[in-house]
Amino acid sequence: MEPEAGTNKTAVAEFILLGLVATEEMQSVVFVLFLFAYLVTVGGNLSILAAILVEPKLHTPMYFFLGNLSVLDVGCITVTVPAMLGHLLSNKLTISYNACLTQLFFFHLLAGMDCFLLTAMAYDRFLAICRPLTYSTRMSQTVQRMLVAVSWTCAFTNALTHTIALTTLNFCGPKEVNHFYCDLPQLFQLSCSSTQLNELLLFALGFLMVGAPVVLIITSYIHVAAAVLQIRSAEGRKKAFSTCGSHLTVVFLFYGTGIFNYMRLGSEEASDKDKGVGVFNTVINPMLNPLIYSLRNTDVQGALWRILVGRWSLT
Repeated sequence: MEPEAGTNKTAVAEFILLGLVATEEMQSVVFVLFLFAYLVTVGGNLSILAAILVEPKLHTPMYFFLGNLSVLDVGCITVTVPAMLGHLLSNKLTISYNACLTQLFFFHLLAGMDCFLLTAMAYDRFLAICRPLTYSTRMSQTVQRMLVAVSWTCAFTNALTHTIALTTLNFCGPKEVNHFYCDLPQLFQLSCSSTQLNELLLFALGFLMVGAPVVLIITSYIHVAAAVLQIRSAEGRKKAFSTCGSHLTVVFLFYGTGIFNYMRLGSEEASDKDKGVGVFNTVINPMLNPLIYSLRNTDVQGALWRILVGRWSLT
């Protein structure tokens, strides 16, 4: 948004999150649905994490990364949904400027971490299938921890850069955010100073955060597909494609919605569509990931069943 002559430069102390729906009846329905989704997501991801920690068979690099992904999914939905539920419960739609920036920072931190973690998982599958003889040395515990540490560092840098850049903008009204959480495209629309540099920064960093991982993931799976097709055993091919298929499904869902949301700035009438994409990013994706990874994975299913049976036997 370009600056206007004579604009009052008084800083906005808080924003108003308009949320998903306007009517009180629909707000009750949204509250119940999102509370249910939150509980299912947290329960599902923590169950996956518990299975990985308890079951020795799952103490492998693939499940190490999957455990980290479960933690990220819990964090991602916790950054947005509880605050929205609180607003619906109290009928208070306001959020302070600092709280808005904090929410934005943690959302982009966790989403950025997702980008790199999914790339590390693709690299793990490439080594396991295409370089099986050197897999244990190339994907040692030290390498796994380094990949996670580097991912956190890059994601933190990206989130901090966007947050600091946002503080350079002037917000002097209006202050209604047409979303249920604070995010960059919606806040850009409210700025009374030029957002051209911020949009350019979002596009450039978005290209690095999405473009580079996507290229690496595609390259990894081209090699994986070529290696799997050379396996003579039909059962071996099925098992290899099964482990890779779950990861590719999550990749398509995550990157597809992310690209749709951030690569088309400047369209004010797109806000209602952004809400749907936001729901997909922050609620549906984290809720589906445990189901996707456990649906066809007998090892995870067996570990979850043993945990469940163990609880019953204790009670």
